[in-house]
Amino acid sequence: MTIFKVNTSGRIDKILASTLEVSRNQVEKLVKDGLVSVNGKTVNKTSFKVVEGDEVAYTFKEAKKRVVPPVDFDVEVLYEDDYLLVVNKPSGLVVHPAPSVKEPTLVDWLIHKGISLSTISGEERHGIVHRIDKETTGALVVAKDNKTHEKLSAQLQDKSMGRYYLALIDCPLKDDIVVDKPIGRNPKNRLKMDVVEHGKSAKTAFVKLAQTIYDVELIAAKLFTGRTHQIRVHLNTLGRHILGDDLYGFKTKRDKIARVNLHAYLLYLVHPHTGEKMEFVAPLFDDMTGYITKYFDQELVDNKMNPETLGTLFTHI
Repeated sequence: MTIFKVNTSGRIDKILASTLEVSRNQVEKLVKDGLVSVNGKTVNKTSFKVVEGDEVAYTFKEAKKRVVPPVDFDVEVLYEDDYLLVVNKPSGLVVHPAPSVKEPTLVDWLIHKGISLSTISGEERHGIVHRIDKETTGALVVAKDNKTHEKLSAQLQDKSMGRYYLALIDCPLKDDIVVDKPIGRNPKNRLKMDVVEHGKSAKTAFVKLAQTIYDVELIAAKLFTGRTHQIRVHLNTLGRHILGDDLYGFKTKRDKIARVNLHAYLLYLVHPHTGEKMEFVAPLFDDMTGYITKYFDQELVDNKMNPETLGTLFTHI
């Protein structure tokens, strides 16, 4: 344990962040892990007030060294400068390490490439401002330093940064619709999320784009919040499912549709240092492109997917 005496009054998280020169997120993790005490008593709230003369003790957990599997793949870079990186994440790639993840992740690839990364989200989530599910593809922004990370995170909160998704679903929507229902862990299946009474607020807008004679529909979705599996859960409440999403009810054999056909197509943000409004289009991968080319009116789809006008489809919602 490292011990120091407080020389000014205030919240324990602010005092520790200043003393240790680390982010408030890292301090919050220390407190939640029970690794901080004041005058010999463990503190479990970041808002705990300390006064001048209090004795604060803290320690860091010894990190278990993760054995990283060989990184034998590459990821398409859509944009890069000194502050941030935008990639087009492929299906099957987990964004960051976790105890259950044995294969190399996007973070492992970034480190392997020698790319400078922010540390504000902790050891395992270097650079990661927002996530995409393993099977979901598309645009994802990575921060190269902590100041950039903080500014991008603030944009997620004030909605000046966001993404438009494309998805193929098994039955057409009746109309353009907004689903505003709270999401939490499914009490009967820990692998799934669900609409639950005391879940976190979640809001998604859906817009119809085009459909096939087989009733498969191409839709666009806009997230107003960022909950785990949010688009998939909200579609499930409408009795609709993304092609390949057998976790939430789409009936298929994996040899026919190998993954969830959901793609983060258009990412918009304000550059944290120049103030420039920027948009990045992540090209669809071959599986979704092949399906759309085969079954949809290509001219109609191209018109609907136009990055310059896609956002205007949501203005009335």
